[in-house]
Amino acid sequence: MNKDQIKGQVEEVKGKVEEAAGVILDDKDMQIKGNIKKNVGKAQSVLGDLKDAINKDD
Repeated sequence: MNKDQIKGQVEEVKGKVEEAAGVILDDKDMQIKGNIKKNVGKAQSVLGDLKDAINKDD
């Protein structure tokens, strides 16, 4: 596991928590920000996966 994968997973979890808190508090802005953070985390994790795959091919 590389640092992009770990950071991505952490951001994804933080986004999920923020999104859930937005649902509970009926705060649409918080839901949207959490959803964005979650998706950015997923993208960073995928980037880490790609870097990992490239390094394994070397």
